[in-house]
Amino acid sequence: MENFKIIIFILVVLISLSALIDKLKLPIPVFLVLVGLIIGFIPVLPDLVMDPDIVFLVFLPPLLYDAAFRTSWHEFKTNIKPISALGVSLVFITTLAVAITAHYFIPLFSWPLAFLLGAIISPPDAVAATGIIKGLGLNTKVISILEGESLVNDASALIAYRYALVASITGGFVLWEAGLQFLYVAGVGIIIGLLIGFILIFIHKRIQNQAIVETSLTLLTPFLSYLAAEQVHASGILAVVSTGLLLAWRSPEIFSYQTRIRTRVVWDTLIFLLNGFVFILIGLQLPGILKQLTNYKLSALIGYGLTISAVTILVRMVWVLGGTYVVGMFTRDKIKQNNVQPGQDRQGDWKNVLIVAWTGTRGVITMALALALPLGLYDGNTFLQRHLIVFVCFVVVFVTLVVQGFSLPLLIRLLNVKPAVNEDKEEKELQLYLVNSTLHFIDHEFYPQPAEPIRIELKKKFEQVAGKLVNEINIHTRNENQEEQLTVRSLTEMQKAQIEIGRFQRELLLKIHKEGWFSDAAIRKVERDMDIDELKLNQLLPKKVE
Repeated sequence: MENFKIIIFILVVLISLSALIDKLKLPIPVFLVLVGLIIGFIPVLPDLVMDPDIVFLVFLPPLLYDAAFRTSWHEFKTNIKPISALGVSLVFITTLAVAITAHYFIPLFSWPLAFLLGAIISPPDAVAATGIIKGLGLNTKVISILEGESLVNDASALIAYRYALVASITGGFVLWEAGLQFLYVAGVGIIIGLLIGFILIFIHKRIQNQAIVETSLTLLTPFLSYLAAEQVHASGILAVVSTGLLLAWRSPEIFSYQTRIRTRVVWDTLIFLLNGFVFILIGLQLPGILKQLTNYKLSALIGYGLTISAVTILVRMVWVLGGTYVVGMFTRDKIKQNNVQPGQDRQGDWKNVLIVAWTGTRGVITMALALALPLGLYDGNTFLQRHLIVFVCFVVVFVTLVVQGFSLPLLIRLLNVKPAVNEDKEEKELQLYLVNSTLHFIDHEFYPQPAEPIRIELKKKFEQVAGKLVNEINIHTRNENQEEQLTVRSLTEMQKAQIEIGRFQRELLLKIHKEGWFSDAAIRKVERDMDIDELKLNQLLPKKVE
């Protein structure tokens, strides 16, 4: 009951600070971890420990599913080479580098314990990565690589973790068994995730036009996929990611527009609360951790943590930069596809490569793995270094989130990195393509042909839309080459009049509601239609120029 009260308190703080986050323009994970850290030192609050079982079962599946669902399958497939290099190879390289550092720089740290620490720290976190890069206007290729890496690296990290933990507790370790286990855990996890995805596609196609049922099913989806894989000791995380990618790819054909609207609202709210709670919870861990480390000097503890953090960041930078310019990990496929000279391609991509190298934030998975360490060994002895490992992991999470999170926007501004694709312009180009294709359909393929007055009216309507889109695309093109930015979207006199009429109708409906002239059911239905009309009109409002 006491923990439940604290949870409600954290949610109140989270929701209260949500407006402040936008005004401060800080990366949300960074801000929330700092808030959690401050809350954790409030004397009247008891220690709230992150339960690893709850994190892996309750928090991670929906967070990873949402991240996967928002990832483009085409972009994921296009960038599979760098994603694999970062999501698999870099995890093991980081584990090795951290293990060597920990063994030689932290007293009484055996090789099994060192490899255990390396395995826990090695995977960048999908939740943290998404929260850090959101709204920074990064190149779509960079976003795909960072999010894709974070989605696939957990299987390799968990395999390394499991075997390092067994070696720490029993002293035994067989390398070839670990390799086979990795192939089983990753492969079976992906297969189960795809199988669950195809089953859900089959179900969704047969319950169309039932938005509430379909939305409820999407909420169950990540847990079904995760538990099915974990039941056979495969990677639940990769199963969730596979299901999310598959359903995202097939979503245009299996979800109705009502389901898409309702589902997006529900999931946006859920992910906001889960994300916020997780990062506040990370900050809350420090006071409890420090109480268990009274035998160490604080300066020594911080030194261990900062040393491991520096190695973690440095290894990533060396691996990414070296892989890019030595073996063409990021650029060679693109060079072949676009017939671009290697020198030209590298000249244009080095800034984005540097951003990828710098963005390796650790988060909830690292903390959950650290806190999941057992308190004792099989022989009954206490796991003496457990609290030290947890503290070092907290420092690494804090440094990568706060230092890299704060510095990434500054790095982007210093490098003057711009997105490869203007999303608003691309949206207008797609709309123009649809409008021009519609005009062709009206003239040549519409059968049976509508009456001439209707055909003329339809053509006039779409031609006006096409003219407006061409004008907005031209403004986008002009803005890309000029310092002075013009407003792209502008309202017509008719749209301005519609806005005023909408305000009048809102006020009148409110008066009707207060006076009780009509039933609430009728008022809600009319209000819903007005909401849809207002949503459509708001899509046409001019966007603020950054």
